[in-house]
Amino acid sequence: MAWTVEVNRRIRIAALPWQVQRSFVALIREIEVQGPVRGNWPNYGKLASERHHCHLKKGRPTYVAVWEVRDSHQHLVEVTYVGTHEKAPY
Repeated sequence: MAWTVEVNRRIRIAALPWQVQRSFVALIREIEVQGPVRGNWPNYGKLASERHHCHLKKGRPTYVAVWEVRDSHQHLVEVTYVGTHEKAPY
């Protein structure tokens, strides 16, 4: 069953570098098809039982994405942060 991915309204995708935008779209598509556990992404990790993160771009600055499972029965995921590693809400 497909997952629904919502992006928090505070995230400004257009403000991100082009390479990060492409990676972010690819991540969203993978989550929609395969679910929120994305062990094939660089530096993927579970932050809590329903909270995950991974790197979208390595180097300086490093860009990360953080997402949460909002409802596992209805397959709903919300991306809560996309940006530099320094400002990530870990």
